[in-house]
Amino acid sequence: MIEYKIATSEDIAELMAIRLEMLREVNFLSKDYIFSEDFYSYSRDYFLNGQHTTVLAVDEKDEKNGENEKTIGCATLCYIEMMPTFSHPTGRRSHLMNVYTAPDYRVQGMARRMVEMLIEEAKRRGVTEISLDATASGRPLYRKLGFRESEECMVLVLE
Repeated sequence: MIEYKIATSEDIAELMAIRLEMLREVNFLSKDYIFSEDFYSYSRDYFLNGQHTTVLAVDEKDEKNGENEKTIGCATLCYIEMMPTFSHPTGRRSHLMNVYTAPDYRVQGMARRMVEMLIEEAKRRGVTEISLDATASGRPLYRKLGFRESEECMVLVLE
């Protein structure tokens, strides 16, 4: 049975493990790739102190490995506070990221469930816009959930 839960600081080990698993996969890194100490530390600090909500999907009984519990998915909504505008009167916006389901559990609706939970949380918090950067494989899901393609944004990357 799959349990979906809002992560807390007590879940930091699981948060970090599933995020690093996701980053290895989407960046085509080897399973034994070691992230820099700074990257690991900044990521851990964000999960502990940043403005976000993260949902974890947990298989309560992983029969394959004889384990009682295994984190198999995650999705994070990062909150951004901006000056209010007419179209965003609260000034509260968010960015959806790290939507990931482990390969053996895909195409079962888990990513959809996690994102729906985050959309509901965003509504409760008065968020007026959720942005995201989607992979080609993720775009159909986001379209079904009501996300639209946008060309409204320009970005300056500072190095």
